[in-house]
Amino acid sequence: MSDRLFIFDTTLRDGEQVPGCQLNTVEKIQVAKALEQLGVDVIEAGFPVSSPGDYQSVIEISKAVTWPTICALTRAVEHDIDVAFEALQYAKHKRIHTGIGTSDEHIRYKFNSTREQILEQAVAATKYAKRFVDDVEFYCEDAGRTDNEYLAQVVEAVIKAGATVVNIPDTTGYCLPSEYFEKIKYLKEHVDGIDACIISTHCHNDLGMATANTLNGVLAGARQVEVTINGIGERAGNTSLEEIAMILKCHKDIDIETNINTTKIYPTSRMVSSLMNMPVQPNKAIVGRNAFAHSSGIHQDGVLKNVHTYEIIDPKDVGIDVDGIVLTARSGRAALKHRLMINGVDVSDEHKIDKIYEQFLVLADQKKEVTDADVLMLAGADTSETHAVRLDFLQVTTGKGVKSVASIGLDISGQKFEAAASGNGPVDAAIKALKKIIMKQMTLKEFTIQAISKGSDDVGKVHMQVEHNGSLYYGFGANTDIVTASVEAYIDCINKFRVES
Repeated sequence: MSDRLFIFDTTLRDGEQVPGCQLNTVEKIQVAKALEQLGVDVIEAGFPVSSPGDYQSVIEISKAVTWPTICALTRAVEHDIDVAFEALQYAKHKRIHTGIGTSDEHIRYKFNSTREQILEQAVAATKYAKRFVDDVEFYCEDAGRTDNEYLAQVVEAVIKAGATVVNIPDTTGYCLPSEYFEKIKYLKEHVDGIDACIISTHCHNDLGMATANTLNGVLAGARQVEVTINGIGERAGNTSLEEIAMILKCHKDIDIETNINTTKIYPTSRMVSSLMNMPVQPNKAIVGRNAFAHSSGIHQDGVLKNVHTYEIIDPKDVGIDVDGIVLTARSGRAALKHRLMINGVDVSDEHKIDKIYEQFLVLADQKKEVTDADVLMLAGADTSETHAVRLDFLQVTTGKGVKSVASIGLDISGQKFEAAASGNGPVDAAIKALKKIIMKQMTLKEFTIQAISKGSDDVGKVHMQVEHNGSLYYGFGANTDIVTASVEAYIDCINKFRVES
């Protein structure tokens, strides 16, 4: 039987500490419900004493979710614990997460205290929290830089005081993976009663080792990991939930399971990124835009012959349904042929394919990425003629102190349509006007603007991702007017919608 690893998500606490990522209560509830659907065991909903907003959010999240444990953070201070318990009053499963710094750096400079006093305070806080809830987690802040012998003393003392979970944070991201492994192993071997308690990891990414440290902690005996969606968090961030979940899914030999429904990973990642205005870097493992993209000809040929040659994860396992073959100057004939076939072009004539490939290489040297439209043009099918929807005109009125209004004209298979709408900014107004004509259920999932050149007369490139009938569609637009580029990108998505039967 596999070991069970508990997933403790701190996106709404540690993740929200990132400047500019603050959420309101409604948004936090939205994220909490998504985390529940994802299969997270513990949701750290906030630090109630820190602000009235955080206090209220913990209350409302406690009401909104059912089966995950709701956790509230405190310092090793009685007032903090009192407020946390009040905030958790509606939670079906409550946990108070209290603790104090245990490294010499924290003891001397942060608390101006001694090891003996810190130990007493840790025990007192644990006992006090235990008066309110059965489930008490104690964190030894900066455990990564704490002497192992003293750390073991603190851990043993708080377990005897009633702690059910002990958190061993690498608060500064200092530890090497081997050091963190040995730290957890030392605790397992030297702390009386450690088997009656769950050891938790909480690793930061200051040196880029958060995931490696977390995994090594698990291998050493930790059975709870504290993580965030997309790895967001203080400074360089926390351990990514999606990375740990997929590492364990891929490496069956580790024989440790989580409750995570991995198909919910990508949608949850997009939601958090959008709500927190925190773009995911394209090369981010698991959830980055390029995580399953192949541009090298050698790689593309391998993937087309057998996807397992270069993909250890099926994109569908994390909720991504997209063709990862990206046409660039490094692509070979196999990739081009594949793309032509997807777009309905007959690829049986090898001589014709050779001619198209020669033209393709010339075009690919001039463009960063060759699109489906480009491929069809090379094959003799100009998509501007075959696309059902084209932008006829766009007029937008916007400015400070006035509501943005957009008028739009579309050519749909030769018929002319017009509509107008107001919105929260020029792009929003234009998209709303567009939707008045194209009356389909569609949701904008991603919106990225990129400057192609420098200067005020710059051409802007817009990348959009639109969801329709459960499928994701990518669209691109380029124009000196960014609103026009945005509308053209949206239309590009619409023109790729699968024909409904």
